Amino acid sequence: MVNKKQAPARVLVLDVLKPHRPSILQLGRAIARHKSVNNVNIDVYAIDEKTESVSIVLDGTNIDYEAVEEIIEKQGAVVHSLDKVVLGSKKLIEVPKVDK
Repeated sequence: MVNKKQAPARVLVLDVLKPHRPSILQLGRAIARHKSVNNVNIDVYAIDEKTESVSIVLDGTNIDYEAVEEIIEKQGAVVHSLDKVVLGSKKLIEVPKVDK
């Protein structure tokens, strides 16, 4: 088996369930402090009595997913799924989907 260098994670999209506190601002700042993350975008898409469902988009040159997941869990939230990854030496430009 050939041992290839691992492709760096440049973009991650996470689906996360979090309590109302901390706020998305506080959660985003906690994640952004990690050295592997350059930018954080958090979007709330559902709210119930005790929790918020959020989509978190992370941008970096080699994002440490395990470290980010640990930060999220320390904030009382849980990652439901990893919905998208962009790996490699450069970011890809997505082509919009066309309905047929």
